[in-house]
Amino acid sequence: MTVIAPSGASLRVPVALGACLVSFAAFWAAQRAAHVSMIDLMVYRAEGAAVRAGGDLYALRATEAQLPTTYPPFAALLFTPLTLPETALLRTLATLGNLLLLVAFVRLSLGLVGHTRVVGHARVESVCWIAAAAVWCEPVWTTLRYGQVNLLLAVLVLWDLARHHPGGRNRWAGTGLGLAAAVKLTPALFVVLLVATGVAARLRGGDGGPWLRHARGAAVAFAAATLLAAAVLPYDSWRFWTGTVFRADRAGHAEDTANQALRGVLARLLHTPEPGSCWALLAAVTAVAGLWVAVTAELRDRRSWAVAACAVTALLISPVSWSHHWVWCVPVVLLLWTHGRRAVATGTLVVFCSYALWWVPHGDGRPELHQGGAELTLSALYGGFGLLFLALAGHRCRARRAVVRP
Repeated sequence: MTVIAPSGASLRVPVALGACLVSFAAFWAAQRAAHVSMIDLMVYRAEGAAVRAGGDLYALRATEAQLPTTYPPFAALLFTPLTLPETALLRTLATLGNLLLLVAFVRLSLGLVGHTRVVGHARVESVCWIAAAAVWCEPVWTTLRYGQVNLLLAVLVLWDLARHHPGGRNRWAGTGLGLAAAVKLTPALFVVLLVATGVAARLRGGDGGPWLRHARGAAVAFAAATLLAAAVLPYDSWRFWTGTVFRADRAGHAEDTANQALRGVLARLLHTPEPGSCWALLAAVTAVAGLWVAVTAELRDRRSWAVAACAVTALLISPVSWSHHWVWCVPVVLLLWTHGRRAVATGTLVVFCSYALWWVPHGDGRPELHQGGAELTLSALYGGFGLLFLALAGHRCRARRAVVRP
């Protein structure tokens, strides 16, 4: 009988898969040892219960922390199944689901940054090794710790943008973006990117139709989800879209260390709970600059840079971007590494794996309002990285010749 020894390539996949499973198991054990509360998951569960009971969604205060509802009504509709399992089972299912979403996020990120040429065993191996490491970075750790929806939204966005390119015809183009924006408004900036790119392409004499059709698909999906929520929850929908949506203070104190948006950085820097017009001006400038970088990259056939720049811009200009919202660091690190910026990629990895923003005083008594020197630097790491990344992306885009795609 002839015995065929397994090749090195065929052995690497089981090793990578085993390493990923071991890393996930260690992560799960560490989270259990830390007695994580998955507090945001419990808020989602309470929202679903309020929908089923016909309660006042935006008067809700859930958990011992008395946290309010901050998402649009459509999100609460999606949360109603969370009321069915027991709490312990729900936490287990949510953790397992987020780990699977992380794998999908890594796979989509690799496709976005140019690893579509890597197929078969090599791609599976890459996904496993990267997911095994990514689960330990602070935004991913915190997303699972709180039971957050960040990975779900990121997967919806990347599924839409990494798979549906201008020039192609796909009736589902825009669906992921529209649904993500209906759950949480921040992803709507990607729709703005599509519209701006389509308009810019037409102004340059090209065909902006593909981008505009993609944006239209997203708008239709968003409208359908929002109207469904309005039909089921008319009072809550009216209350959210006419008032609650404008109240950034409902999400928490601007100066909280976890708030890595520009508003949080300025609140700590200026030692004020509300940076007001200073933040509004800086956010407006950043929005324009970030969208310019993203549109320029998209027109020059650099979708990976466009998506990364838009994601970082959205995180910077949002009134609140908690540290766990920065799961977009995963495709950004892969993008930088793939395109030869390995020193920058390594530095970025260190920033998001260091947990350094938690080294400063935070918590009761609002000590963030009294930070100085090194503390301000540490608590601004994500926001500072975001600005530096946009500068790097802008420099790279200017260095490349424009290619307006049909």
